[in-house]
Amino acid sequence: FPDGQSHLNLFNSRQQPKKKRKSRTAFTNHQIYELEKRFLYQKYLSPADRDEIAASLGLTNAQVITWFQNRRAKLKRDLEELKKDVESTKYLTVQKSFLENVQDLGVLKKKPVVNEDDCPKNLVVSSDK
Repeated sequence: FPDGQSHLNLFNSRQQPKKKRKSRTAFTNHQIYELEKRFLYQKYLSPADRDEIAASLGLTNAQVITWFQNRRAKLKRDLEELKKDVESTKYLTVQKSFLENVQDLGVLKKKPVVNEDDCPKNLVVSSDK
């Protein structure tokens, strides 16, 4: 740029108006209860169901859509976490079972200390060859 202006200044000069984001909705306990109750047997809503729920709970369609999307995502996360827990439990059970079997075979048991009582009495040990 001939006048020493950087290309960043040109970008800044044509700022576009930013959309104002809607603030986070704080659902009431009653709304959450009703949404959860519905979610138990219906993971996806038809437009008519959505309208009915939104009207009965004093929410917008967009809020109901977003709540159900977020709730399905949470369910998916929870199921994946549960699956990991089950897999790790299976692994630990197999590991524990293996160790118990090894112990039953006596592989991990210490060899008993040999003392005089364990030796046969008629054994003769000769030192001359």
